[in-house]
Amino acid sequence: MKKFLLFFIVLSLSLSLWAEDKVCMVVANKDFRDEELLKPLKYFQDEGFSVDIASNKLEEAEGMLGAKIMPDLIIEEINVDNYKALIVVGGSGAKVLWDLASLAYKLKEAYQKGKIVAAICISPIVLAKAGLLKGKEATVWPGESERLISLGADYVFKPVVVDGNIVTADGPQSALEFAKTIVRLIKK
Repeated sequence: MKKFLLFFIVLSLSLSLWAEDKVCMVVANKDFRDEELLKPLKYFQDEGFSVDIASNKLEEAEGMLGAKIMPDLIIEEINVDNYKALIVVGGSGAKVLWDLASLAYKLKEAYQKGKIVAAICISPIVLAKAGLLKGKEATVWPGESERLISLGADYVFKPVVVDGNIVTADGPQSALEFAKTIVRLIKK
């Protein structure tokens, strides 16, 4: 019995340590922005993180520039306790995520649990619609800055903005800096 209990404790600790090095990236099933997924994905993996990809559909997702990726899970299956960060990728297809109640719920849950919540390009609108950016500094793809402001965020014209445990970025040109910022905050 003692050996079983010891095995269970070691296994539990191992699983909790494993979860600490894991992030979840959310993409729209169609027309996510390739660089906003692929550059951070590579950086996270190079830094030793395990990455799960979630989407609104459990079928091959295709980027605006032709990249294809098979999601590991659908958004409703995300268990925020398994991740250090929940990251929403942009691209024109991300508009389908703006009003997705299941994603808003997961983002709020992650935020309340002190996880890093991040979004790039037009995806900070998801955070704003979930009520997470009210009175907070954030950036977004410049064409959506007025919408971000109308949803209560304090828009900052910068490539990457951090306010507490929320990270926002303005687009594909900032994808690597976005990823580096998220990793820096996780390791803090």
